[in-house]
Amino acid sequence: MTMRWRFVPLLLLLGACAAPDGAEVPERHHQSPARAELPQTLPPMKTFAPRPADMVVRANADILRDFLDLAFEMESGRPLPRLTRFEEPIDVAVIGGAPSTLGPDLDRLLARLRSEARIDIRRAETTATANILIETVPRRELQRAVPQAACFVVPRVAGWQDFLANRRSGALDWTTLERRTRTSVFIPSDVSPQEIRDCLHEEIGQALGPLNDLYRLPDSIFNDDNFHTVLTGFDMLVLRAFYAPEIRNGMTREAAARALPGLLARLNPAGERVAPEPLRRTPRAWIGAMETALGPRGSDARRRGAAEDALRIAASERWLDNRLGFSLFAYGRLALARDTEAALNAFARAHSLYIGLYGENDIHAAHVAMQMAAFALSSGQSRVAIDLIDRSLPAVMRAENAALLSTLLLIKAEALDLEGRGPEAAAVRLDSLGWARYGFGSTGEVRRRFAEITALTPERTQTGT
Repeated sequence: MTMRWRFVPLLLLLGACAAPDGAEVPERHHQSPARAELPQTLPPMKTFAPRPADMVVRANADILRDFLDLAFEMESGRPLPRLTRFEEPIDVAVIGGAPSTLGPDLDRLLARLRSEARIDIRRAETTATANILIETVPRRELQRAVPQAACFVVPRVAGWQDFLANRRSGALDWTTLERRTRTSVFIPSDVSPQEIRDCLHEEIGQALGPLNDLYRLPDSIFNDDNFHTVLTGFDMLVLRAFYAPEIRNGMTREAAARALPGLLARLNPAGERVAPEPLRRTPRAWIGAMETALGPRGSDARRRGAAEDALRIAASERWLDNRLGFSLFAYGRLALARDTEAALNAFARAHSLYIGLYGENDIHAAHVAMQMAAFALSSGQSRVAIDLIDRSLPAVMRAENAALLSTLLLIKAEALDLEGRGPEAAAVRLDSLGWARYGFGSTGEVRRRFAEITALTPERTQTGT
């Protein structure tokens, strides 16, 4: 079984935050605007338009290394004895009762797989002939069966009841496959449209190809940091290689390693001119610490301790890549409620590291910027919040993360109100609610998120320098 982990949601954790000691927060001498109210009728749901495929700027030697680790290991570290894939064409079917947004998002994903990964994949006319079955299940029922999974994919079964009947048998063991003929993807039915789409991308991607996730990958959905929520250009290149004629069912790791240099030179000629970047494997101790820090179980103190352990391991490994950034980000989130200064220092280091590694238009930096902008808003530094958000929006749009986009726009609207720019604030707020419909789903969840953000705004109008 391979699954998308259900980490603790991105909480702002700013209820007790105030301006840092000694910080100058000048005030305007008039009362703050009235708290914004959510409209009785929300605007229509916004969705992302098709976009050009991502460019892959990676050394082929590094892609070869990553392909082998993705294809020949499970997430647990257990080795896979052989590569398996479907024989094309591949048929995909949805078992009845799925939410209305699933169909259009699935069709768009399949179109991308055909055009970018060059896989012959299509919707099946009946479930009887489908290679990949998609079934939605109430979240509570899904998590009774697999407690930490947001969604998951399993081999050899045809739907939920078949899975329940076989889950304690050896039928679901990926290591025993000779080839892939049928898999089932299970997605919660009662979550936001974005979470359904995210599950489609990761689980169909894993149904087709890699069964592993690697924290060292900065540009892939096959990474448990969950910064990327849709298949990237790197992911499409890996899937294209999976279904290239040079790669065959039953290949050993050694045989694939011999075939890949010529294959990658053909598929990604630019990667022959990029210098390799050797990266050491991620220690299981760090992975375990991160899973504890960000997982749903354990006390706050235990999770904070795990985040500290992960940061210590990252320092001992002398990482200067996205794994250090993620360690800092996780530590900052968990420290924010108890040690504001340490949390903000961690966020600042992570933000600077990500921009240094990947440039301004980076989704990793945007996730950190959301936390920093929320704090800036809570401490009255409206211009700081607006600047952080405006720099982050292009990356968030490109990553198609409506939940993050809506949150950033809501923070910006509050900051604009603090600046006395009411009409601009109202327009941004309305825009944010359209994205919130996709990112958060139900009206109740949109209202809860809206209330969290508006609660950050200081009681009096304040501006930062």
